[in-house]
Amino acid sequence: MSRPDDISECVRRALERYFKDLDGEKPTGVYDMVVRNIERPMLEIVMQHADGNQTVAAEMLGINRNTLRRKLIDHALL
Repeated sequence: MSRPDDISECVRRALERYFKDLDGEKPTGVYDMVVRNIERPMLEIVMQHADGNQTVAAEMLGINRNTLRRKLIDHALL
Protein backbone atom coordinates (compact mmCIF):
# COMPACT_ATOMS: atom_id res chain seq x y z
CA MET A 1 0.00 0.00 0.00
CA SER A 2 1.21 3.49 -0.87
CA ARG A 3 2.13 5.85 1.96
CA PRO A 4 1.81 9.66 1.88
CA ASP A 5 5.59 9.98 1.99
CA ASP A 6 5.75 7.95 -1.25
CA ILE A 7 3.68 10.65 -2.97
CA SER A 8 5.85 13.34 -1.45
CA GLU A 9 8.97 11.62 -2.75
CA CYS A 10 7.48 11.35 -6.25
CA VAL A 11 6.73 15.08 -6.25
CA ARG A 12 10.22 15.82 -4.94
CA ARG A 13 11.86 13.79 -7.74
CA ALA A 14 9.63 15.37 -10.38
CA LEU A 15 10.49 18.88 -9.18
CA GLU A 16 14.20 18.11 -9.07
CA ARG A 17 13.97 16.84 -12.67
CA TYR A 18 11.92 19.92 -13.67
CA PHE A 19 14.55 22.32 -12.30
CA LYS A 20 17.38 20.32 -13.85
CA ASP A 21 15.64 20.35 -17.24
CA LEU A 22 15.28 24.15 -17.10
CA ASP A 23 19.01 24.29 -17.79
CA GLY A 24 19.45 27.79 -16.37
CA GLU A 25 16.07 29.19 -17.40
CA LYS A 26 14.24 31.08 -14.66
CA PRO A 27 11.16 29.17 -13.42
CA THR A 28 7.82 30.92 -12.98
CA GLY A 29 4.47 29.77 -11.65
CA VAL A 30 5.86 26.64 -10.02
CA TYR A 31 3.16 26.49 -7.33
CA ASP A 32 0.26 26.68 -9.80
CA MET A 33 1.97 24.18 -12.10
CA VAL A 34 2.36 21.63 -9.30
CA VAL A 35 -1.18 22.06 -7.97
CA ARG A 36 -2.68 21.84 -11.47
CA ASN A 37 -0.71 18.68 -12.29
CA ILE A 38 -1.48 16.91 -9.02
CA GLU A 39 -5.07 17.98 -8.44
CA ARG A 40 -6.67 16.58 -11.61
CA PRO A 41 -5.41 12.98 -11.30
CA MET A 42 -6.19 13.05 -7.57
CA LEU A 43 -9.78 14.11 -8.32
CA GLU A 44 -10.13 11.47 -11.04
CA ILE A 45 -8.95 8.64 -8.78
CA VAL A 46 -10.97 9.74 -5.76
CA MET A 47 -14.12 10.07 -7.88
CA GLN A 48 -13.52 6.55 -9.22
CA HIS A 49 -13.15 5.18 -5.69
CA ALA A 50 -16.29 7.04 -4.64
CA ASP A 51 -18.18 5.56 -7.62
CA GLY A 52 -18.90 9.09 -8.84
CA ASN A 53 -20.58 10.11 -5.59
CA GLN A 54 -19.51 13.70 -4.92
CA THR A 55 -20.54 13.63 -1.26
CA VAL A 56 -18.45 10.53 -0.60
CA ALA A 57 -15.54 11.94 -2.62
CA ALA A 58 -15.66 15.24 -0.71
CA GLU A 59 -15.56 13.33 2.57
CA MET A 60 -12.59 11.28 1.34
CA LEU A 61 -10.78 14.48 0.38
CA GLY A 62 -11.74 16.32 3.55
CA ILE A 63 -13.28 19.22 1.63
CA ASN A 64 -16.74 20.69 1.22
CA ARG A 65 -18.90 19.17 -1.54
CA ASN A 66 -19.33 22.60 -3.16
CA THR A 67 -15.55 23.02 -3.24
CA LEU A 68 -15.21 19.60 -4.85
CA ARG A 69 -17.85 20.45 -7.44
CA ARG A 70 -16.04 23.70 -8.33
CA LYS A 71 -12.75 21.82 -8.71
CA LEU A 72 -14.40 19.16 -10.89
CA ILE A 73 -15.82 21.89 -13.12
CA ASP A 74 -12.45 23.72 -13.23
CA HIS A 75 -10.77 20.52 -14.42
CA ALA A 76 -13.59 19.71 -16.89
CA LEU A 77 -14.40 16.50 -15.00
CA LEU A 78 -18.15 17.14 -14.96
